[in-house]
Amino acid sequence: MKVKPLYDRILVKRLETVEKTKGGIIIPDSAKEKPQEGEIKALGKGKLLEDGSIRPLDVKVGDKVLFSKYGGTDINIEGEDYLILREEDILAIVES
Repeated sequence: MKVKPLYDRILVKRLETVEKTKGGIIIPDSAKEKPQEGEIKALGKGKLLEDGSIRPLDVKVGDKVLFSKYGGTDINIEGEDYLILREEDILAIVES
């Protein structure tokens, strides 16, 4: 199944979190917080403005981004978990 987000929506795959603390304590799945970092997998065309024009997005497929903790909608596509969010929910691009 191929997913194409509409307008300023972005499909993000959350990056896996570390399952151990620095002291070596293993954190169970029930106690983990969902990561706020992910990789962009698909984009919409851009933000639809009031005059009918479309402003392109500032991010691109493959960018690693930080996003707001409670932003977006969790979805499952073919057994994989993704997040669909708006461009305004992205806080930063992570540069390595």
